[in-house]
Amino acid sequence: MKSNPVALLGLTVLAGFLAVAPARPQDAPARTEAAPANCEVPAYLLTTESTLPKVEHAVKSGLPLDILVVGSRSSTISTLEASAYPGRLQAVLKQMLPKVAVNVSVELQIKKTAEEVATGLVKLVEVKKPTLVIWQTGTYDAMRSIDPEDFRGAVGEGVVALKEAGADVVLMNLQYSPRTETMITAPPYLDSMRVVAQQYDTPLFDRFAIMHHWNDSGDFDLFSPTRGLDLARRVHDCIGRALAKFVIEAARVDPAQQN
Repeated sequence: MKSNPVALLGLTVLAGFLAVAPARPQDAPARTEAAPANCEVPAYLLTTESTLPKVEHAVKSGLPLDILVVGSRSSTISTLEASAYPGRLQAVLKQMLPKVAVNVSVELQIKKTAEEVATGLVKLVEVKKPTLVIWQTGTYDAMRSIDPEDFRGAVGEGVVALKEAGADVVLMNLQYSPRTETMITAPPYLDSMRVVAQQYDTPLFDRFAIMHHWNDSGDFDLFSPTRGLDLARRVHDCIGRALAKFVIEAARVDPAQQN
């Protein structure tokens, strides 16, 4: 399909909003401070009926919990690598599960559609052998105006491939930005991911709705172009914290019993 050059330019800004350099979560310090007030997320956005049985088994059996984030530029943050959400996810999970060896790695798939990424997922699992794959997708497909049905099919095939390869899966949808919502038609891609999540009993981390909530409630001004690195750091921190809670919820693990 033809791409809208104005939308592509705007979404390039969106993709760079929370990103510049690759994150190395293994460098993340194991912070123990309380979550900032503006990290609050409505409970319904962190609740899922789908489960992560392999994560549950690893945690309850004392096995290493290896998590692979398959993401894009919005999985990263400039100069503060450990502050990107994968690094924060690792730090918070280590805090919540002190007896578990938690390792989060990142595989960037920049400027690739879901279909292009899906073809290489099995190989990634074979090499990395993760317990859990968090697949962040949808933004580039929306930028390219990929047919939503094709997008839905590609995500479904990717989820099936990951599960057959032996990994649990969490889907993560687009990030929200009021600066670009007139340049991109996000709902078809958000809906497609919800359908896939339901069809394949896969937890969906609704990053779009969470960031939308933060913007609407005034916790973060996601419209402002002037706050740059500090805004990115704070949003990534809150995303990492929310994602850690979501993983624990989906794994049906009680952190209090792991201490």
